[in-house]
Amino acid sequence: MLSILDKYIVRKFLSTFFFMLGIIMLFAMVFDVSEKLSEFISNKAPVNAIVFEYYLSFFLFHGNMFSSMIVFISVIWFTAKLAQDTELVPMFYSGKPMLRFLRPYMLSATVLMVISLILNHYIVPNANKLRLGFEEKYYRDVMTVENYHADYPNRTTVYFSNYTNDEGKVSNLIVQRWDSTGKPVFFLKANTAKNTPNSNQWKLHHAYIKELNFPKGTLRHVRELDTVFNFSIQEMAQRENVAETMTSPELARMIAKEKNKGSSRVPFYEIELHQRNSYPFATYILTLIGFSVSSRKRRGGIGMNVAIGLAFVFVYIFSMKIMAVSALNLGIPAVIAVWIPNLLFGIVSIVLYRHAQR
Repeated sequence: MLSILDKYIVRKFLSTFFFMLGIIMLFAMVFDVSEKLSEFISNKAPVNAIVFEYYLSFFLFHGNMFSSMIVFISVIWFTAKLAQDTELVPMFYSGKPMLRFLRPYMLSATVLMVISLILNHYIVPNANKLRLGFEEKYYRDVMTVENYHADYPNRTTVYFSNYTNDEGKVSNLIVQRWDSTGKPVFFLKANTAKNTPNSNQWKLHHAYIKELNFPKGTLRHVRELDTVFNFSIQEMAQRENVAETMTSPELARMIAKEKNKGSSRVPFYEIELHQRNSYPFATYILTLIGFSVSSRKRRGGIGMNVAIGLAFVFVYIFSMKIMAVSALNLGIPAVIAVWIPNLLFGIVSIVLYRHAQR
C-alpha cells in the first residue's frame, strides 16, 4: 500500500520525467525539421505522412532510446529541488532508513522500465518500419552495396559486385554450390540480375551455367532466365539500421540466419538485440545514482547537481559506445559488451548510495 509520501514522490518522478521527455523531444524534432524540411518539400512528402509516419515514430524511437538518460536527469532535477527546498530534511530525520525513501523511486523506475521493454521489443520496431520507409521514399540517399559475399545453407556461396536500390539490379552475380565432399557441382554467373520484390524469384540476363560434372561439364549460355534461389535482395542489400525495424523474435531469427551465412553483421545485430534489455535496466542504476547525488543540499544549488548528473551521463554514454565498438572490432561477445557499462555503473551506484546514507 502506498503512503502519502510514496504517492507524492511517484507523482513528482513521473510528471518531471514526462515533462522533460516532451521538452527534449520537441527540441529534437524542431532541429530535425530544420535539417530535412527542404528535402520533404522537394520530394513532395504529404503532411499527414510527415506527422504520423515520420515524426510520431521519431518520437517513439528517440524518446525510448534516451528514456533512461531522461529518467536520470529527471531524478536529479526534482530530488535536488526537494533538497534545496529542505523538503527532504524532515524525511531523513524521521528515523526511517533512507531505503524507505528510495522505494517510490524504484517503483516509478519499474513502471518506466516495463514500458520501455514493451516499446523496445515490439512497438518501436513496428514504428521504425514506418519511419525508415518514409525516409527511403522521401529523404534517403541511394543505397549502394559493393562486393557482397556470403555463404548460404546447402553449401552455397553467393557473390555480386554491385547493387543500387534505384536501379534494382545486381551486377556480376555468381552462385556456386558444392557437395558434401567439397566438390563443386554448380556454377552460375549472370551479367545482371533482378529480384522480384518480396520473393525469391530472379530474372537473369546473359547467364553462364555449368553444373553436375563441373569442371568437365559443358558451359551453357542463356540470354534470359527466370529462376528461383533460396535468397532475396532484401536480405542481401540492407541498410545498417534494418535491425531497428524488427521485433525481437524477428531479429533473433535473422541473427540465426546470418550466422549460417557467416555474415560480418552478426555482432551488430546481437548488440541491437541485447541493448533492448540493457537500456531499460539502466533505469534502475541511473535512478539510484541520481537519488544518491542529489539527495543532499549542495552549496552550488540545483545547478551543481545537474552538472554532476550530466557528467555521469556523458561517461555512461561514452562507455556504451566504447564497448559497442569493442564488440564489433575486437570480437568481445555482444552480451558482455552491452552489459559491462551497467555492471560498472551498478557498482558505482551502490558506492554513491552508501556514501549518501552518511
